[in-house]
Amino acid sequence: MARTVLFTGFPGFIGARLIGRVLQDDPDATVVALVEPRMVGRARELGAEHGPRLEIEPGDITRPRLGLEPDRYAQLAGRVTSVAHLAAIYDLAVPLELAEAVNVTGTQNILDFCRACPNLERHDYVSTAYVAGLRSGVVREDELAAGQAFKNHYESTKFAAEVLVRASMDEIPTTIYRPAIVVGDSRTGETQKFDGPYYVLRYISLNAGRPLPMLQTGSTASSFNVVPVDFVVEAMAAGIRDPRMTGETLHLVDPEPVTAAELVELLTRTYSGRSPSLRLPQGLVEFTLRRPPLRRFLAADTPVESIAYLNHPVTFATTRTTPLLAEHGLRCPRFTEYVGAMVRFFQDHETDPAYVAH
Repeated sequence: MARTVLFTGFPGFIGARLIGRVLQDDPDATVVALVEPRMVGRARELGAEHGPRLEIEPGDITRPRLGLEPDRYAQLAGRVTSVAHLAAIYDLAVPLELAEAVNVTGTQNILDFCRACPNLERHDYVSTAYVAGLRSGVVREDELAAGQAFKNHYESTKFAAEVLVRASMDEIPTTIYRPAIVVGDSRTGETQKFDGPYYVLRYISLNAGRPLPMLQTGSTASSFNVVPVDFVVEAMAAGIRDPRMTGETLHLVDPEPVTAAELVELLTRTYSGRSPSLRLPQGLVEFTLRRPPLRRFLAADTPVESIAYLNHPVTFATTRTTPLLAEHGLRCPRFTEYVGAMVRFFQDHETDPAYVAH
């Protein structure tokens, strides 16, 4: 039977790259990308290079039967041999109702679809390392619920979704992927939008020419775990094609992350040639970011929710992940290896409205 993959999260940052890699790895495979209606035009434009091997299916993971007519739902379930579920709301300031609809209800609807597929071989599910919430210390790949609280609704709903996925693993062969904070390509710096650590670059860009000291907002005691998108895509592609990965949870993180203070230092020096020389208490930084006029003038509209990630002492273990990926010749690049590419791409596109995070 020809392999057909139902894919969510296209044309997103990771999904757009991963579909190409899946089709490359399996020349006989077809991908059916379930795309929310407002993104169908963009999806068809980006997917045109793959020709008939990529089918764009308008749908909605938040609705029963994925928003499809009963006959179409049954037809797809009969064809699909694997499911790759990447779609999620990644906004740190997302309202709870929307986060629950997409991240939790959407995942439950995908699991229901998996159960309806008589020929299903596997489910590849993208979670996040930050299902760890406010846990500190070392978090292992096989751990999930530890009574933790969460920094925002994104984390709490991705946790709830992973609970559902883990509960299904006895009946649905599944691999779970938990990326850290994903940034641009380690070779070219190319990214889809400037959010996450790019807010630090926005601040640096805004203040580099001002006669003010550059701020150090990162903790020396907290790691800041970022991973380039090409590593995440290669790691997921390896997991998708390797049946030994079934049942595994992979921390797609940097095993040797820089501290948050080192990240801010590296970005500041690479962009401006200066070093941060003034450290403010986290509470004062958050006070500033909660006031829109100050946030716009001093911090380039950096969202207050992002500061917690620069001051959270957590480490993600890769005890299982590192050797499994090493068998495929994969390792996560160190931040120092690609910070130059990251900053150059930002400098080349920082005034382009297409990269503004909304």
